[in-house]
Amino acid sequence: MQALTPTATSQDFVSRHAATPHPYMSGAPADPAVAPRPDADERQAAKAKPRALVVDDAPDVTEMLAMLLRYAGYDVVTVFCAPDAYETAISEQFDVVVSDIGMPGMNGYELAERLRGLPDYKAVPLIAVTGFAMYDDRERATHAGFDAFLTKPINPSDLINLVKRLSDG
Repeated sequence: MQALTPTATSQDFVSRHAATPHPYMSGAPADPAVAPRPDADERQAAKAKPRALVVDDAPDVTEMLAMLLRYAGYDVVTVFCAPDAYETAISEQFDVVVSDIGMPGMNGYELAERLRGLPDYKAVPLIAVTGFAMYDDRERATHAGFDAFLTKPINPSDLINLVKRLSDG
């Protein structure tokens, strides 16, 4: 039996590869055309997703609405009161806003009116949701600036279809 003779020593291997470190190792300049950083890819994917703001004072409803919108491909931000929703809308841009009507303090009607007063939200679809539909709520919601109105409990496919229809123009 013939013994195998190595053609390169471990030192040769190290010296050959030390000059070209892996792009993910610290200090090595990454060539984005060859190996983009995973966090850059994730940021790019997040930028490509439409954004939704969901506001409801009931955390379980807020999370259910957020889950449905995430399933539909939205990046979702949730808040639990209208003043927080307004502040969030000022600091970030959203492609759709889903808001409860009956909230303590500032209600959904006031939120819609304030959002419509912002230049960036003149054409953003606003969807009102409520658990206590009164006879004049739809008209009042439209007058406040909402584009659509849903009554709780919300049918998931109704919400997704409505958001898609309003977002597609």
